[in-house]
Amino acid sequence: MSDQTSSHARLKHYSVWDLPTRLFHWINVLCVVTLIAIGTFILNAKVFGVSGDGKILLKTIHVYVGYVFAVNLLWRLVWGFIGNYYSRWKTILPFGKQYRLSLDSYVGGLKRGKTPTYLGHNPLAKLMVTFLFLLLITQASTGLILAGTDLYFPPFGHEIAEWVSGSDEEHKNLTEIKPGSDVGVDPVLYAEMRSYRKPVVTTHVYVFYLLLISIVVHIAAVIFVEFREKNALISAMFTGKKILSEKPLDTE
Repeated sequence: MSDQTSSHARLKHYSVWDLPTRLFHWINVLCVVTLIAIGTFILNAKVFGVSGDGKILLKTIHVYVGYVFAVNLLWRLVWGFIGNYYSRWKTILPFGKQYRLSLDSYVGGLKRGKTPTYLGHNPLAKLMVTFLFLLLITQASTGLILAGTDLYFPPFGHEIAEWVSGSDEEHKNLTEIKPGSDVGVDPVLYAEMRSYRKPVVTTHVYVFYLLLISIVVHIAAVIFVEFREKNALISAMFTGKKILSEKPLDTE
């Protein structure tokens, strides 16, 4: 029997990503790609000749997609405590007594050309996934704040509208406060609100660029590992299964 035939004979299917995890991943991909596209137009509104009303429309669509993104992310954060073994935070986050040893072993394997086999995320991937989640959480948090400061949308829009109206509670008519309009808005309080908004939008924009870079690195790393280890890494996010020729170190 040839080595190639013997290798195929040793191949085994292992279940890894459960359905909720896979659904989160692809919903997140669709949301992030859409948000990046719309965000690019918003950031370059003058270059693209977008009018004031057009920019408000783009921001409105951006926020609605952002709601789906935030709910999906919140669900994944919860699922990290109740999902299957490989979806849980204890197997994803780069912490614990054994993590440093596994990282050293994996990096050493890369240098030697033979890395240990993992069913879930390998030690380097855990660092990347953790960083991506931090970026996603930051974008969701700052985005929800900006939805209130830009469009007076939930969850903070009512409070922002109250802030900039400047009227006593019993005399407030918040329905007249609209995005892009100064009707019912106290200019001093509005300037104060915009000053509060400034570091939030700065964070949102810089994380936007960091996320772009991280996504490129993530995709490149996935393709590299797929070609190097031939473990059905990409298809596993569709099927939930990896195909391995040797027993992984992180089986339950």
